[in-house]
Amino acid sequence: MEGLSEAEANLVVYVHPSKSRNVPQAILRELSSLLFKFKETFDGVLLAYDVNILDRQAKILSGIHPYIGLRLKAQLLLFSPKPDMLLEGKVVKLSQESIHVVILGFSSAIITAENIRQEFKYKIKDGEEMFASRSHKRHVIKVGTMIRFLVKSVDEEILHVIGSLMEAHTGSIRWLDKKSEETSEFDRSAMKSRDREWQEDKTVDEGATPLSNSNHIKKSKKRRIAED
Repeated sequence: MEGLSEAEANLVVYVHPSKSRNVPQAILRELSSLLFKFKETFDGVLLAYDVNILDRQAKILSGIHPYIGLRLKAQLLLFSPKPDMLLEGKVVKLSQESIHVVILGFSSAIITAENIRQEFKYKIKDGEEMFASRSHKRHVIKVGTMIRFLVKSVDEEILHVIGSLMEAHTGSIRWLDKKSEETSEFDRSAMKSRDREWQEDKTVDEGATPLSNSNHIKKSKKRRIAED
């Protein structure tokens, strides 16, 4: 899925002196408070981190309320969705007017009817709402389906995405991946077939050597002499 990236960052964490007895725990608590929130500093949402404390001795900063400043080197996993990126999520609600999706378990997305291509037709089967493809009967989107969709816009404050299923490479991930595998298998089969034809043509060409042609000419002469 697009929108996920790893980054290396040099950070400074400020810890209150009252937490100085267990500084590592205080640092982890501070970083954990940043999880699943959009931060302009990271230009994305922090999903996970792995931290290494660089300072052996913490420095107490001057001020009315002194804090301990510690330098860290951290590996960050960020989620930064942008327009035209392909995201993946699970359908949690579906109606004739929209498809509601959850991304990575914490961010929400909505795909409205005008952003769903005409290939999909809304219908109710056995009491279950779904969008079914008119072109491929096995391509179905319903509650619980993992889908791949295109980003139209992102509200970073509330981590809400407006999505689209207008592109041909969007829809049910399971169906798209299966179609891709079948296409790859077809391409491999076609390539093998072309290789066999090339090998057969090569064998025929190699068989028609000058010697065999000479023998054929000699046999033809003998046949004409015999007839005479």
